[in-house]
Amino acid sequence: MFQSFDLPDDRAASADRLARLRKAMAQAGVDGFAAPRADAHQGENVAPRDERLAWLTGFTGSAGLCLALAHRAAVFVDGRYTLQAREQVDGAAFEVLGLADPGPEAWLSQALHAGAVLGLDPMLHTTAGVEKLSAAAAKAGASVKLLDANLIDAVWSDQPPPPCSAIRPYPEALAGRSAAVKRDAMGSAVAAAGAEAAVLTLPDSIAWLLNVRGDDVARMPAPLAFATLGADGAVTLYTDPDKLDGVALAHLGPDVTTAPPEALGSGLDALAGKAVLVDRRSAPAWVGRRLEAAGARVVWARDPCILAKATKTQAELDGARAAHRRDAAAMAAFLRWLDEAGAAEKPLTEIAVVKALEDFRAGAGDLRDISFDTICGAGPHGAVVHYRVSRATDRALVPGELVLVDSGGQYLDGTTDVTRTVAFGPPAPEAEARRLFTLVLKGMIAISTARFPENTTGRELDPLARAALWRAGHDYDHGTGHGVGAYLGVHEGPQSLSRRGEEPLKAGMILSNEPGCYLEGRFGIRIENLLVVEPATLVEGAARPTMGFETLTLAPVDRRLIDPALLTPEERSWLDAYHARVLAEIGPLVDAPTRAWLEGACAPLER
Repeated sequence: MFQSFDLPDDRAASADRLARLRKAMAQAGVDGFAAPRADAHQGENVAPRDERLAWLTGFTGSAGLCLALAHRAAVFVDGRYTLQAREQVDGAAFEVLGLADPGPEAWLSQALHAGAVLGLDPMLHTTAGVEKLSAAAAKAGASVKLLDANLIDAVWSDQPPPPCSAIRPYPEALAGRSAAVKRDAMGSAVAAAGAEAAVLTLPDSIAWLLNVRGDDVARMPAPLAFATLGADGAVTLYTDPDKLDGVALAHLGPDVTTAPPEALGSGLDALAGKAVLVDRRSAPAWVGRRLEAAGARVVWARDPCILAKATKTQAELDGARAAHRRDAAAMAAFLRWLDEAGAAEKPLTEIAVVKALEDFRAGAGDLRDISFDTICGAGPHGAVVHYRVSRATDRALVPGELVLVDSGGQYLDGTTDVTRTVAFGPPAPEAEARRLFTLVLKGMIAISTARFPENTTGRELDPLARAALWRAGHDYDHGTGHGVGAYLGVHEGPQSLSRRGEEPLKAGMILSNEPGCYLEGRFGIRIENLLVVEPATLVEGAARPTMGFETLTLAPVDRRLIDPALLTPEERSWLDAYHARVLAEIGPLVDAPTRAWLEGACAPLER
């Protein structure tokens, strides 16, 4: 369940591995190869077998791409991983660049020579992704070639086997709808899109549709599988038969046919002559090309399960609230423990903090896993947005410094994600840290209290979280919030609060609210709560309905890091009310010492 601190250190081996890949490229007749951090399902979390980017470059983040050419190679990462990539990647073998600036497409258009061929594994790139790389290659007078085999697999001698965990039924009482009801509804959605069938490639869509869960990939409780869904609601599930016991088969029922993964190709061939829905943004390019080769007509449209999965049922929302209360009790015990350790100046390291928090969560009840590898960044490590501690980087907590802890749990009834930045022990935090912490808090409160018309997108709300930081000349290079699943992915689309958040927010969607501020080499600050979109109480005289947010997360914000003078009366009132709610709902769930500590942590701000 818990995370390992023995991260692979492949930096020293990466130059040799790159040389072996280049030899395989020459044998395959291509001049370059694209290695994304992805599997055939485009998941954020991948099985060890699919950690090709980490094996090749040493970079272990959850998003990235390597473009390896005969004489140049580059690793592209987003703003969350800039510092991490610099530390993990051999700069003599790979350039480390941003996914947005200059971006892989711009780099390719300059780096490829006329007539060059870039090799792609069509199972690891979406149709949309292939089109972008093809357009970039064309600018250089080059082209792309879809390969029959992955070139890294050909040179990775000790590559792990595919995962094969059991598929488990998920209780209808927690899902809120039966799998049969969902299949019928999604079949109707397929028909409404003008198709006779759909190919589902996202494990969480399949898990949601069939009310099942699995453990093929750490932190994501969905089995790796493909499926086809007919307009009549019938499903064929392509997965390893060893994952299915009698209980799972009985749960799936007679309208779900099962087949091994290697039968997917022939299953797509059998759709010849039919209109088949495929999501160009998530399905492997191989799927669309196989269908077209078989004579099917591909209908490019969004996976029909995406939006239905994101708008939670009442049962899922009730489960999320229950999971967050248990998680909050664990967080209160943890924060008290950390506070007392700082007051006593007890020697602690980041790994010790992570282990302690995992132990507190394990006692919460119904915990199945952590929802992602816990981030504990002490001092300057807090400025590494997605820092992951290892034995090689483990740092002692120093009194007077900030500690950023971002963590969550996968409970049977819900998924949690909470970040708190705290002051560790005396002396008091520096004035600059308190000022920036308060500006981040203002952004978090601005989102929490936002009221907005129906059909407002996350992109339109994102600036509210940044406004106070912008006025002070600061910003952060990540989205303000991501969608969250119901005992599924901690990062779930299509909803988000970000510059790219184009999906209208609908009642029942769960999102994170996590503005931050990061000063490289000094400290990092992030405060995160999870929210549920809900209809807001109508204001007297309102001309149209409005939406708002319910806060799910219940954990105190470190009052020692707040400069009350920078908060408006309304912001102070919101925070005091939030802390009063934390104490009222979580106080009865914890032991007497933690209750006493919580009373102090949740006291009203001094005016």
